[in-house]
Amino acid sequence: MIVIQRVRVRWSAAGRGAPQANARRGLNRPVAFPAPLPEGDVVVHDVLADEAGGYVRRSDVLTGGVSIARRVTLWLTFDGQTVIVERLPGAAAFPPAEVSARLFTLAHGQVGRYRANFRFRFTDCACDPSWYYEDWVVHVSNGRVAHDRFLHGEPDLDVDKRVHLYGGPARRGNR
Repeated sequence: MIVIQRVRVRWSAAGRGAPQANARRGLNRPVAFPAPLPEGDVVVHDVLADEAGGYVRRSDVLTGGVSIARRVTLWLTFDGQTVIVERLPGAAAFPPAEVSARLFTLAHGQVGRYRANFRFRFTDCACDPSWYYEDWVVHVSNGRVAHDRFLHGEPDLDVDKRVHLYGGPARRGNR
């Protein structure tokens, strides 16, 4: 069983200021899974806290085969007991992703964490300069985990791809 949790925080360009940043602070942290965790080869717990909804967290649980990971822009490949996790190209305007990127290879029982932030256009038309932003924290476990596993302890592998989305100096180091 592969368990994936993606926690996203979404805000508009108008929500970029310090007071709005304070309102969403900490919302990108993992949450406990619904108990009991459903059965399936792959279980995805997708959590969203959106500015438009007052940052109230909503979540969906999806189960299925390996292809279900595509719903959260991940590609899973198995090599014996290990799973290779890649991020698929998406619709983000920044940072651009034209090809898939390997995030990590997890042995059975390991947990990986991927952190990233993105800037998206509201439409595909270059004539519309409206943007929205998302901050992601994605945990992937190769094997069944306790409902609160992503809340406690450090992951075995950590990939931090967060970038400065507003211009200005780039982030330094991992957080």
